[in-house]
Amino acid sequence: MKTMIFGAGSDLGVHIDGAHLGPVQLMNDIQSFYKGESVQLIQDESIIKSRNLSDRRRNEYEVEKFNTLLYNQMVEKISQEYFPILIGGDHSVSIASALASAKVHTDVGIIWIDAHTDYNTFETTVTGNIHGLPLAAINGYKNNELRVYHEGKLIQASRTVVVGARSIDPAEKENLKYSGVTVFTTEDIKEKGVEAVMEEAFKIAGYKVKGIHISYDLDVIDPEVAPGVSVPEFDGISEEEAMKINECLIKHIKDILSFDLVEFNPLRDNNRKTEQIALNILAQMIKAVENKSKYQKVIY
Repeated sequence: MKTMIFGAGSDLGVHIDGAHLGPVQLMNDIQSFYKGESVQLIQDESIIKSRNLSDRRRNEYEVEKFNTLLYNQMVEKISQEYFPILIGGDHSVSIASALASAKVHTDVGIIWIDAHTDYNTFETTVTGNIHGLPLAAINGYKNNELRVYHEGKLIQASRTVVVGARSIDPAEKENLKYSGVTVFTTEDIKEKGVEAVMEEAFKIAGYKVKGIHISYDLDVIDPEVAPGVSVPEFDGISEEEAMKINECLIKHIKDILSFDLVEFNPLRDNNRKTEQIALNILAQMIKAVENKSKYQKVIY
């Protein structure tokens, strides 16, 4: 199957700098093993980032502008039957990625692997960081301003699963309360095991849809193991658990339509520890996509 690598060089969604460099670093690294025909880095040097911490709508226009560019390019390639692998950038870029998949495939579920649920709105955000709002935008829960470029179906909350959450703002919990989103916490992973959680996630996200969008945020991993993220949250999963999640994704590769790996911040990494984990995840995923015909689709 044809793979298209997109590098989303943006950290507009977070006040901390550096995640925009993650795609550049990782896309350079994968050249040693990626033999596919298509690698595309999306950047817009004309966009000026605001770092005004008192602004609760910080970089709203800039994120929308960047994501419009990314979305349009991804829709074009997905329509040509490429499998998109997006390398972020902060998690706000996944609004474009997930909605591009929904635009082409129409009925899509989503598994959001993240220490955060990213279900804030402009009214509930504490930090003003837009990378805390994307999943709500993807589900159509407020945040209309972040998806003005999208005409098509949104991804239903009932087909949305968060895996690995451990930092949820109080008002964000209220947003989630009656949303229909399923949340598996880091504690659930510790108690039930990766395989049990991921199997349940695929059953929920994959029910009566054409396939699933995967968005994998590296901050789900404990920062002692993977420090190279912009907003680390302690008591995360281990490297072994992170790779087991990837193994579960590969097992279900026939059910997956698109994939993100986001939030690698090389300025915060230590001895390239996070970079190496990210590369391992990408290498396994690229190989699985290229060999997708060997896997069997799971019917729910």
